[in-house]
Amino acid sequence: MGEPKAPPGYPDEEFHQSLRPRDFGEYVGQGAVLEQLEISVSAARARGEALDHVLLHGPPGLGKTSLAAVLARELDVPMHTSAGPLVPRTGDMVALLNSLARNEILFIDEIHRLAPAVAEVLYPAMEDHYVDIMVGEKLGAHSLRIDLPPFTLIGATTRADLLTGPLRDRFPLVHQLEFYSIAEVETVLARSARVLRVHLDPDAGGEIASRARGTPRVANNLLRRVRDYAEVRSDGTIRRDTALALLEIAQVDGQGLDRFDRKILESLLDNFSGGPVGVANLAATLGMDNRTLEEVHEPYLIYRGFLRRTGKGRMITDRGARHLGRAASGTLFPGSPVPKP
Repeated sequence: MGEPKAPPGYPDEEFHQSLRPRDFGEYVGQGAVLEQLEISVSAARARGEALDHVLLHGPPGLGKTSLAAVLARELDVPMHTSAGPLVPRTGDMVALLNSLARNEILFIDEIHRLAPAVAEVLYPAMEDHYVDIMVGEKLGAHSLRIDLPPFTLIGATTRADLLTGPLRDRFPLVHQLEFYSIAEVETVLARSARVLRVHLDPDAGGEIASRARGTPRVANNLLRRVRDYAEVRSDGTIRRDTALALLEIAQVDGQGLDRFDRKILESLLDNFSGGPVGVANLAATLGMDNRTLEEVHEPYLIYRGFLRRTGKGRMITDRGARHLGRAASGTLFPGSPVPKP
């Protein structure tokens, strides 16, 4: 199976879907998760049954949506897509469920953001394939049962801890997606470069991969920005010096931390003596909403050992302070350079 090619002049925004893997063979990383899902898919396909409901959780950008699309293609069934905030009422959820045909997939991104009453509609739908709705008003109101065909719900979330116990328990297949290794990110970048028809030197790919936060989405975004820089400032070939020049402009350091990541660590040192501090206070100091702090920045900072969550709040670690060239007290190490603003 050949890889997709971007037509000359085709807008990147419209071509973005082509960077996604189309089947298990193209999907990079998450080896243990992939092996288990391949078994589940093969068994469901052999029996002609719907795949068991799947919950995918992990930090943003690791391929949850892509993996859901791969499952639909491997099962050769349509996938209906929505998101928690887009289903505000129980009637909306009933309409979504009632639109499904046998063995089809309903993918709900940010499933943790479903309102509790809406999530409750899923309980009988997932287990017993029916929903109850109220029709009529006042004394004439009564419950109407709508039978549903067998289907697969794939939920994706960056905050599995915010799912209610009853909803989480109804997913037989629960898989956590983990950060990618540098080698895996390099493989993702090599394929994306071929799709985008740009020449990416291996050492340049390695440099981008080492600063991509172990996240394919970040890697592809950096690749696009480096490509633009190479086309404007050079001959279009992405070499290591070209990549380094763009990464310097973008203020992405050697550990993959961007300007906002460093601001979080600096704020912990300068405003809260290293912590602990509650997430709301920290976010307010940074002019950032709690959700962005918790779901976008914190996972990688914790993964790299720069930040720690405690019962009393967030704390910078010794490793995080050293990354800034400072001690946990906020003072500079002797001879350390002053971090750039």
